[in-house]
Amino acid sequence: MKNKKDLVIASQAQSAAGIKAVYISLQQIFSRMSFQNSFKVLSKLNQKKGMDCPGCAWPDPDHRSKLGEFCENGVKAIAEEAMERVADPDFFAKYSVEELSNQSDYWLGQQGRLTHPMILRNGETHYTPISWKETNQIIAKELNSLSSPNEAAFYTSGRTSNEAAFLYQLFVRMFGTNNLPDCSNMCHESSGVALSKTVGIGKGSVTLNDFNKAELILIFGQNPATNHPRMLSTLEKAKKNGAKVVAINPLKEAGLINFKNPQSPSGILKGVDIADLYLQIKINEDVALLKAVMAKLFQLTATRPEVLDHEFINNKTAGFTEFKEEILGHDIEKLIQKTGIATSEIDILVDLIANRSKIIACWGMGLTQHVNGVDNIQEVVNLLLMKGSISKEGAGTCPVRGHSNVQGDRTMGIAEKPSKELLDKISENFGFTPPKEHGYSVVEAIEAMYKGEAKVFIGMGGNFLSAAPDTNYTTKALNNCNLTAHISTKLNRSHLTPGKTALILPSMGRTDTFVKNGKEQFVTVENSMGVVHTSKGMLTPPSEFVESEPVIVANIAKATLNQDKVDWDFLTEDYNNIRDLIEKTISGFENYNQRIQQPIGFELPNGARTGEFTTPNKKANFTVNKINEITVEDNEFIMMTTRSHDQFNTTIYGLDDRYRGIYNGRMVVFMNPNDIYKLELKKGDKVSLYNNYNNVKRQVDNFSVVPYNIPKGCLATYYPESNPLVPINLTAHLSHTPSSKSIKVKIKR
Repeated sequence: MKNKKDLVIASQAQSAAGIKAVYISLQQIFSRMSFQNSFKVLSKLNQKKGMDCPGCAWPDPDHRSKLGEFCENGVKAIAEEAMERVADPDFFAKYSVEELSNQSDYWLGQQGRLTHPMILRNGETHYTPISWKETNQIIAKELNSLSSPNEAAFYTSGRTSNEAAFLYQLFVRMFGTNNLPDCSNMCHESSGVALSKTVGIGKGSVTLNDFNKAELILIFGQNPATNHPRMLSTLEKAKKNGAKVVAINPLKEAGLINFKNPQSPSGILKGVDIADLYLQIKINEDVALLKAVMAKLFQLTATRPEVLDHEFINNKTAGFTEFKEEILGHDIEKLIQKTGIATSEIDILVDLIANRSKIIACWGMGLTQHVNGVDNIQEVVNLLLMKGSISKEGAGTCPVRGHSNVQGDRTMGIAEKPSKELLDKISENFGFTPPKEHGYSVVEAIEAMYKGEAKVFIGMGGNFLSAAPDTNYTTKALNNCNLTAHISTKLNRSHLTPGKTALILPSMGRTDTFVKNGKEQFVTVENSMGVVHTSKGMLTPPSEFVESEPVIVANIAKATLNQDKVDWDFLTEDYNNIRDLIEKTISGFENYNQRIQQPIGFELPNGARTGEFTTPNKKANFTVNKINEITVEDNEFIMMTTRSHDQFNTTIYGLDDRYRGIYNGRMVVFMNPNDIYKLELKKGDKVSLYNNYNNVKRQVDNFSVVPYNIPKGCLATYYPESNPLVPINLTAHLSHTPSSKSIKVKIKR
C-alpha cells in the first residue's frame, strides 16, 4: 500500500472547474483564514470598488456575477496572501537559514505572513528583528557607498500597485540608474518587443467585449484553466455567440477540452467543449505552422482573393511584398513535417481562417520563452495583418499577462530601457536629469551580480531566485552581493540566498487595509487589456510593523537621497498625491483621480486598437521571421517548463496537479509513451535530466517518469524545480527572455 506521502500518477482529467473547483477553493481558504474574513474578502473580490485579485491580470467584465467574480486559483491566491498564520521573530529564532533552505518552496509559503523587518548579518546563522529606521539606514549606507549607482539593481514583481511602482522608478532614477529589471523580462518581454515593432504598442489590442464579437479565437501556448481560469468563462460566452476556438499547444490541457462552469446548472452537469480544433504542435514549431497556414492562404487567393483583406494591407501596412515572397519560398510539406501535425488538421485550420476576419490571437509563455520568442509573436501578427484582423471589433492581439499588475508596472516606468518621452517628463516635473543609458534586464542583472559588477540587490515583491533561470548560477550571483533586500509579504526561497547582509522588509498585500491620517487608501492596477481600476484592501495587516509598499519605498528614498525635489512624506500621506504626479508624468492618465472613481475604471490609449499605429512609419509592419533552428541528437529531447494547477508563478499552493493526474508531488517529467518505451523506462521510474550548454553541465535528479499525451521528442516539467537546467545565457533575441520553453536535455536513470 502506498504511503500518503508517495507520488500518485493518475489519469488526465477531461474537463476543468465544476463543483470540485468550488470545493477545493473553499477548503483552501477556510483552512487558512477565519470564516468571517474569508467571506468578507470573497464578497468583494474583483467586484466594482472592491479588491483586485492578486493573481492573474485577466480583466473583469462590466457586469459582475453576484455568486462570485473569482476562480479557484484566485481563491488560492487570497488564501495564500491573507493566511492568518505568521512567520514572526520567534519563527526565525527557531530555524536557521540552513534549516529553512532544506525545506520545500511549498513548506516555506505555508509558514505565514511576515510581521517584522528582519536582518541576517554577515556570518550569522539566523535572521533577527531590526527596526525600520535601522533598516533604511543600512540600505542607504550601502547604496551611497557604491562607486556608481549602476552597481545596484532594483527588481519589481507584477503584483506591485501603480502607486508603488511609480515611486520606485522615481527613486531609482533620482538615485541615478535605469537598473530596473522586472518580471516582464522573464515572461512577456518578447511580446512587448514584437508588438512595439509591428503595431507600435507593446500591449494587446483587444478588449473583453471583443471576445463577444469574435468569429475565431486562436490560443497559442497557453493553459487558461490553471493560469487564468476566468478566461474560460469568456471563451464559453464567445462560443455561445458563434465563435470557433482553436487550441495550439503541445500538451492536451483539460480546460481547453471541456469547461464546467460552476455558476450554471448546465455547466455543472455537462460543461462546454472549448476547442473546436486542438493542434498538438511540437515544442516551438509555431512559426513553421503559421508559415504553412499562410502559404496555403496565399494559394487560396488564386481563386478567392477575398481571403485576404487587401484594402487593409494596402492602406494600413508596410512590408507585405517582402513578407509574401519569404512565405512562398518555403516548402509547405517540410514546414508541416516540422510541426508534427497532420496535414488534414492544418487544412481545417486554414479553412477556419479563410472564412473569417474577426480573429483574436491569444498567447502565453508557450510563445515567448524561446530563443526565437520575438519571431513567434511577429509571425502571429503577420497572420492577423493578412486578414485585416486588427483595429476592428472582435479581432486583434491578446497576450495574456500573468501577475495582476505586471502591465501596469511597465506603464508606470518600470523599464530598464525607458522611453525618451518618459525621461523628458521626469526631467520637466522633478527638476533633475534622469539617466539615459539602458539599465540591466533580469538576466543582465544576474550576470552583473555574478561578476561582482552589481553589489546591491533590492527586490519589491516576487521570488526572484525561483523565477530566474539557471538556479545555481543565480544563487551564486545573489550570494556575491554586499546587500540583498526583499520587500515581501511571505517567506520565500530568495530570502535564503542572502548577500553578505540580507534584509526582509514585511509589506502589506492586496488584501490589507492601509489607513493614513484616518483615511482608508486605495491603490490602482492595470489589467491585461489596458483598463486601469481601483483595488482596496479590507483586512487588518498581520502586524503593526508591516508597512505599505509606497511607504517602504518613500522611506528608503528619504534615507538615501540628499534632495529637496520630492516630498516623500507628502506623497504617502494620501495616495491621491501620488496619482497627481502620475497624471503629470505618464501619458493617458489625464484627470486620474477623477476618472479612477468610475466603477469600471478607464481604458488607456491604444493605437493598435483604433488603427492609429504609432510605429515610426505610422503603419502596421509585416516582418520576415525565422523558423525554429534548434537541432537535437537521437538521444536528446526538447523540454518545456510549466506550472502545476496548485501553483501561480513561483507560489506553490499545494502538491497536486489534478488536471494532469499528478498528486502529492512535483518532481515529474511528462513524456510520450513511445519515448518511454524507447528508453526502456516505465511509469514512475526515477531519472535525471541533464544537458551541456557551452561546456557547463547542468543536472536535476529524482524526477519520476509520467506517460502523457505530448508529442514525441518533447518533455514537460514543473518550474522552479527544473530551472537549474535553463542556461543563463540562452535567451530570446532582442527581448533577452530566458528560453525556458525549449531546453535541450538528455535522460538517464
